[in-house]
Order: sequence, then structure tokens, then C-alpha cells
Amino acid sequence: MVERVIVTEEALTVIQELKASHGALVFHLSGGCCDGTAPMCYEQGEFKEGSVDLLLGTLDKDIPFYMHESLYEYMKHTQIIVDVTNGMGGFSLEAELGKAFLTRSRPFTEDEEKELAEIH
Repeated sequence: MVERVIVTEEALTVIQELKASHGALVFHLSGGCCDGTAPMCYEQGEFKEGSVDLLLGTLDKDIPFYMHESLYEYMKHTQIIVDVTNGMGGFSLEAELGKAFLTRSRPFTEDEEKELAEIH
């Protein structure tokens, strides 16, 4: 099954460390100002998704990943890959670890696009 959002092993390690210290998490990718292409990680309950936020999938089996619908329209033909690097992540939880989540993407293949179309 094709996933719209996946996570690297390095990012997964950081996510699991954050889950251990903060509990349930949620990710959001806004596409707006202030690192708009950097996914923000929050404790669940600290971020309230809006009517313009789309659930793209889950990370580590139980962490919802939301994207603003206008950014989704721009990126709907790509798979989002959540990664991590050294640096300050701004308002996102990983900043306390001296890390910053970032996204990479790759275009879906024709077969993957067909599979995704069948799901919706």
C-alpha cells in the first residue's frame, strides 16, 4: 500500500524519544510562514486541526500527520518524507533536543498514482 507520508529511521528515533517524554504527539505541515515547509510536532491537545487541515497518514503507527489543504494541492503528487537534522526546530518539540524536523518529497510513480486514486 502506498503511503502519502513516511518517516526516516533517524526521524523515527527522535519521534520515539519525544513520545517517551511527552506522550501522544501530532504533526502538522502548514506551508505558511515561519518554516512553513517544516513539519511541526506538538503534544496531542496542543494543536487543534482545522477544517482546512487534511489527515495524510500516521507516523509510528499512531501519530497523526496533517497538512493544510492549499499545500496539499501543490504536493498531492508527491510522497512526503519526514526527516530530521541537527538545528533548532523553532516552536516544534524536537527543538529541545537540538534537532529540527524537515520534509523531503518524491513524485509518485504512475502505478502509485493509480493505487491512490482507487483508495479515494
